[in-house]
Amino acid sequence: MTDVPTRYLGELAVSAQGLGCMGMSHGYGATDDAQSITTLHHALDLGVTLLDTSDFYGSGHNEELIGRAVAGRRDEVVLATKFGFANRLGEPTLIRGDAAYVRQACEASLRRLGVDHIDLYYQHRVDPQVPIEETVGAMAELVQAGKVRHLGLSEAGAQTIRRAHAVHPIAALQSEWSLWTRDLEAEIAPVCRELGIGLVPFSPLGRGFLTGRYSSVEGLAENDVRRSQPRFADGNLERNLAIVAKLNELAAEKAVTAGQLALAWVQHRGDDVVPIPGTRRQQYLEENLAALSVDLSAEDLAAIEAAAPSEQIAGNRYDGTSLTFVNR
Repeated sequence: MTDVPTRYLGELAVSAQGLGCMGMSHGYGATDDAQSITTLHHALDLGVTLLDTSDFYGSGHNEELIGRAVAGRRDEVVLATKFGFANRLGEPTLIRGDAAYVRQACEASLRRLGVDHIDLYYQHRVDPQVPIEETVGAMAELVQAGKVRHLGLSEAGAQTIRRAHAVHPIAALQSEWSLWTRDLEAEIAPVCRELGIGLVPFSPLGRGFLTGRYSSVEGLAENDVRRSQPRFADGNLERNLAIVAKLNELAAEKAVTAGQLALAWVQHRGDDVVPIPGTRRQQYLEENLAALSVDLSAEDLAAIEAAAPSEQIAGNRYDGTSLTFVNR
């Protein structure tokens, strides 16, 4: 087992880097359960404790997969899952945060995961039709019942976070955060830090783009979600590739990959930051964990940020419809 440092999300101790599991079930082309389980076991062997899933990923398949992988190793895992998307994949988006649905979703997740409690339970997106006090109140009842240990929110806005935390302590906020998605830095991250809430960046490698592995969408599977995302569209992709070229130059000076440099930048955002890069492959898992050992000075961080200024990122991170469900 490698020496993966420990960080805290509120009072919850986790490995300083977690593993995002969505791509093991959908989003990025063909999946392979056997390969994914091998990678999950390897992550645990290397000292990764935080595994992140959702009832939405693969319409429940991802939770079942994680359940199979952690069977017999439950005490090694900090298990995080999410609820909120009441639709299945491919159906129109339906967000629910009413108390009855919170209870129903938790019971279904426990069943699919094959466990008696969830370590960190997030609301995946905030329901605009239901007061956050009702949603978090129902989540707090799950804590009291012993079915959930810690609570989290995902892609919530600053005022929503304050209101939620007033009902029950929130351990973590999971939101997109990377060199090309920095919108939470102005208001949301400071509120989390004021309240002692940990930050869990998903897509810290820009959905793989910041690794430099993709120069077009031609090599992506037809069902890969990146084909429909604005930053991968013609015109935007070419402009964003110029940023990756600069990252490659800086990475070469450090004898690391562009992806490791971009991930190390996220890891350096603070001791309360626990990114969850996703992968199905052991090779990339090990590469991502190696970013924990990349030391960056203040000058290094400034050079990295200068290579990827927010105003030069071409395209939104989601299409217009999906953007309406974030930071609210």
